[in-house]
Amino acid sequence: MSEKFHISIEEQDKRLDLFLSEKLNISRAKAQELIVKGFIKINNTLKNKSYKLKKEDIVEILEYSFNYNNSINKLIPQNLPLKILYEDEFLTVISKPPGIVVYPCVGHTNGTVMNAVAHHFKKLANVGGPLRPGVVHRLDKDTSGAMIIALDDEAYYKLIEMFKKRQIKKEYLAIVYGKIKDSGKITSAIGRSIHDRKKMSTKAKVSKEAITEWTVLKRFNSYSLIKVNIITGRTHQIRVHFSSIGHPILGDQIYGKKIYLELKNGKINISRQMLHAHKLEFTHPIKNIPLIIEAPIPEDMEKIIKILEASYELKQ
Repeated sequence: MSEKFHISIEEQDKRLDLFLSEKLNISRAKAQELIVKGFIKINNTLKNKSYKLKKEDIVEILEYSFNYNNSINKLIPQNLPLKILYEDEFLTVISKPPGIVVYPCVGHTNGTVMNAVAHHFKKLANVGGPLRPGVVHRLDKDTSGAMIIALDDEAYYKLIEMFKKRQIKKEYLAIVYGKIKDSGKITSAIGRSIHDRKKMSTKAKVSKEAITEWTVLKRFNSYSLIKVNIITGRTHQIRVHFSSIGHPILGDQIYGKKIYLELKNGKINISRQMLHAHKLEFTHPIKNIPLIIEAPIPEDMEKIIKILEASYELKQ
């Protein structure tokens, strides 16, 4: 089967090659190659790489492009550990571990969250694409925490709409460098970096509204444990925003300054950004009941917090 995307108002005016690069996790050059080879159709017609998407356009990625692109065109169930925080016949909320990507893509053909989901759940949504059925949002590879996956088509479409209308509250925990203010809001728009197309930036030529709020939970000398609420959901939003105000996420190898923890008696290397999707609050799209679901802090982040608590006097 082919994969289809319905363009939303937030995606309109984006170039076709850039849209494909972001959706398929491939380089822009590879996306342009797929367009030139005729593997991509817009409203059942071929367009060039610079075509500007319009609201309600239907972008179709033909089935054989998956073989051409990365030799993946089917989601293979794998018996991998999967921590389930909530499940019913319509959706599940899982606790994504750090270091694992959400769905198969170039460089990650298996061992993903969706490979595990396909094994643990006999019924999956039929929408969202052959490699990511039911995926309504995602977390970066090295970000851990709560993630919703639709198991039913109606739930999928309703959840997508809820995310667009900002009806799903997302709360994160993060450790940042520096003595950040007790609370605050960042409203810098975010777009693709003009210097590195794989990175996002608050100084992009083309950007979209992005809103991040935070509150300090604990202070550890030159580090702070914060609670973060994102009002919007831009790519790398939390990482980009805190880097832009001089308080990057501890361990962030792309937007951070250092990937180690400095202590009085030495340094500890940090293998990934200390960012965790801690809580989701939303109304069930089918049952219409309120849900508050929390993902426990993973061991690696918990260990860093305990080390900081033991090494520095806590200052509230």
